[in-house]
Amino acid sequence: ARSFYFLLYQFLRLRYSSVSVVFVAHTTTAKEVSEKEFFHRGESGGTYISSGYLKALEIIEERYNPANWNIYAFHCSDGDNWSEDNKKAIEAAIKLCEVCNLFGYGEITPGYYSSGSTIKAEFKKNIKNNNFVIVSMSKKDDIVPGLKKLLEKEGEQVGGAS
Repeated sequence: ARSFYFLLYQFLRLRYSSVSVVFVAHTTTAKEVSEKEFFHRGESGGTYISSGYLKALEIIEERYNPANWNIYAFHCSDGDNWSEDNKKAIEAAIKLCEVCNLFGYGEITPGYYSSGSTIKAEFKKNIKNNNFVIVSMSKKDDIVPGLKKLLEKEGEQVGGAS
């Protein structure tokens, strides 16, 4: 996940001269963190994905009016989520789609892990927004193609191509 975010962050910094990046870390609760904290501090414990999405929505509401900002949100995860949070995570993801130009979800699972019980299956079933894209990665070699898939979708949104 860190490699994915690092490459995405470098791309954003190189491509755009004026960009504001906000880092949100979460387990069962979420908080805004610095770039250093995000890339160098690990968290462990259970996961409520909704906590991260709700924190992102709070930050967007407070600082980034969608009428004035192009907003792109990206979440990368191993797909684990407490099942009691799935409904709330889906609802928050749909709200992110409503305020973002693009919302990308990347799921990183080792090649041997294919239970299908990750949040990705729930997202695929319940989120039909055109500005929502899911990428799957099972090894480091999948990161660059995953980023390209996200950025192709970003180009469709910005450029208006269909």
